[in-house]
Amino acid sequence: MASKILQIKPQVEYDMYQTNGATRVRVTSEDKKAQTMKALRSLTIAIAIPLSLTLFIIFKFGSPKRYRTIMAKPIWFPPLWLINLASIGSSFSMSLAAWFVWVNRGFHMNSDALPLYISQISLSIVWHPLQLINDSVWFGFLVCLLHFGTIFACYLSFRKFNHFATDLVKPCLVWSAFLTIITCKLLII
Repeated sequence: MASKILQIKPQVEYDMYQTNGATRVRVTSEDKKAQTMKALRSLTIAIAIPLSLTLFIIFKFGSPKRYRTIMAKPIWFPPLWLINLASIGSSFSMSLAAWFVWVNRGFHMNSDALPLYISQISLSIVWHPLQLINDSVWFGFLVCLLHFGTIFACYLSFRKFNHFATDLVKPCLVWSAFLTIITCKLLII
């Protein structure tokens, strides 16, 4: 009898209660750890895929000689390494913003958010080879305008679900507007 009293049984410690409608569900520390690992895995995937696509395009097509050899280039034209670095940063920022929207169930509730984000990724990937490699200035300008419009539509769509996500989209909007101005200037040169 005394051995039963002194025997310590492992008990589950409950960290907090979560309410689900009218019922109360107990959440253990193991459940919270599993949820954290799942969120971390989804964050890694959400950032890694667009970022790896952007890096692949940059490394595949390299640095074009046409952009470097433009003699009448204004002083405010960024060097090619800055364009590539800002494209990587923009891809990271948009991916993180999209993940915040996904966590808040924005892609499930709003039918426009996911197609807009996918088209934004596609247009950002297509612009680099069109404008800098293939020398398609008019088509590159059209893609750049569409890209800016898509990022702005993502901004409006993401604003409904997460305000921090919209703060992450704002630098991407500025960068896309700057690229549109550069592409327009390349039309004139």
